Amino acid sequence: MSDGFPPIDSYTFLSDTHTAALIAPDGAVEWFCVPRFDGDAVFARLLDRRVGGAFALRVDGDDSPARRYLPDTLVLQTRYAPPGGTAVGHDFLAVAAGDPAHPIRAGQVLVRRITVDSGTVRLRVRLDVRADHGAHPTGWDRPDGPDGHWRAQGTPLLLRTDLPLAADGTALHADLELTAGDTVTLLLGYDADPPAATGLLADTTATWRDWSARGDYTGYGADLVRHSALVLRGLSFDRTGALLAAPTTSLPEEIGGVRNWDYRYTWHRDAALLLLALFRLGHHEEGGRYLRFLIEVCQAPAGTLHPLVGIGGETASDHERILTHLAGYAGSRPVRTGNGAAEQVQFDTYGHVLDAALAFHELTGELAADQWGSLRRHVETIARRWREPDHGVWEIRAPCQHYVNSKVMSWVCLDRGIRLAGLLGDATAPVEAWRREAAELHAEVLDRGYDADVGAFVLAYGSTELDASLLRVPLVGFLPGDDPRMVSTIDRIQERLAIGPGLVRRYTADDGLPGEEGAFLLCCFELVSALVLARRHDAAREIFERLVGHAGPLGLYAEQLAADGTALGNYPQAFTHLALIEAALNLDDARDRDALHAWAERGGRER
Repeated sequence: MSDGFPPIDSYTFLSDTHTAALIAPDGAVEWFCVPRFDGDAVFARLLDRRVGGAFALRVDGDDSPARRYLPDTLVLQTRYAPPGGTAVGHDFLAVAAGDPAHPIRAGQVLVRRITVDSGTVRLRVRLDVRADHGAHPTGWDRPDGPDGHWRAQGTPLLLRTDLPLAADGTALHADLELTAGDTVTLLLGYDADPPAATGLLADTTATWRDWSARGDYTGYGADLVRHSALVLRGLSFDRTGALLAAPTTSLPEEIGGVRNWDYRYTWHRDAALLLLALFRLGHHEEGGRYLRFLIEVCQAPAGTLHPLVGIGGETASDHERILTHLAGYAGSRPVRTGNGAAEQVQFDTYGHVLDAALAFHELTGELAADQWGSLRRHVETIARRWREPDHGVWEIRAPCQHYVNSKVMSWVCLDRGIRLAGLLGDATAPVEAWRREAAELHAEVLDRGYDADVGAFVLAYGSTELDASLLRVPLVGFLPGDDPRMVSTIDRIQERLAIGPGLVRRYTADDGLPGEEGAFLLCCFELVSALVLARRHDAAREIFERLVGHAGPLGLYAEQLAADGTALGNYPQAFTHLALIEAALNLDDARDRDALHAWAERGGRER
């Protein structure tokens, strides 16, 4: 606990692929945005214990109930064992099987159910809705009739329950004793009247398990990979297939600090990782859907690709609003909505998009001519503009620089554009001009991006600072993983950016903000992948196992981790789970190569 706040990674994540809820260890829903992931938070106690509002459900006498997800689902099961009785609770956002366009259909209802198995238990419920991220306490209306419906004023929320609730100011509450066989259900609908409770648990459990069963990966870390894939599916918006970076805003990168950002958007930097993960794990339909979303964004008339967009494909607002009425998680201010990075120039974005498009076409052969036309326009942009400075992948709010990662990913854009033009038979594409630009760019990065005195690729031209994003240099094919320059870069990053075994910061350069960050978990898992490509398989496996041990009790990861193991940043973080999947897949490939090598050393004969 930090100033009364549960650890960030102790929260349970629920999703219906349209919005999300976070439940604290004590059973209170402390974060819930409606009508979709990036909407108004009607429960925001996650960011303020006093005014945030919550949906609390507690069994007296058991302050540490046993929690777990039902296997292969996003359904929380909680077992209570207070003196005198036992009970089991189920919390979930209802889903059902949909149609090909929307394979998982959101029920648009948060379901909270508790059944007493034995003895007697006392249940306490308090429902305190506060609109606009806690700014406005909300009263309740109860229409005439015994149907158990309550409507939260000025919101799309409607509560259905047979529980005898009383209104206390702006909150609803109940305090009652339950005996063996009693079941209490609360259905909180958003943007729709809640349905009857019958069948919701069975349908939701079956829908998630059917989706998980479509995955066909059985290799290294299969259970971890399957769970991470389920988290990513929960972070995918049902209307478009867009991947949400995280369902929260302003969870701090430093407790008490100012590094608090809104992550309820889609970043293109996740594109290729997501596409490859979905296809490698057998979820081809979702991979294709995400690619179509990505291409639609690329077809927008704007000349520059925005680094992030809204989950509906809309241009993300660059206006950051400060919510002064919220004290922030553990006093971490300011609390922000909106993200000012939306209008930054980040040339790495183009590389990620083209990398995803090439992967998609190589896997399916389904990239259409009009889709290629949109992508080709962006390749031509990079061919013209790669010599310019930009804001970089880490969105540092300072004057633009020649970031080495941006140059590498610009090369990726050109390289993938050249390959796609060949695969698609585009005889009009200026491929030879692109090849010249790519060759010049590659040579420039090796000349100006690698500092022999430092012994590493550096953050930006002329800098001696390190940047953990450059662990991706071999992962995108810019250099072989065992190239001496890459191996020495890995060594320097582990020496100078580490805050613990396998835990590396993304950079330590002055970024204009006070304070410092923790280990960036995306980069920690990318260190595993880089070590695999450097043929340091044992070291890679050791770090992977350490990182697995840093997961929260529900198997979820935030963005960062402090040296003492405290989770930091928005949660759950999509790109952390993506990088875990990539690292596991690389370790699996390495295990296969090691087995083949051992077989060859035995003369190619089975023992």
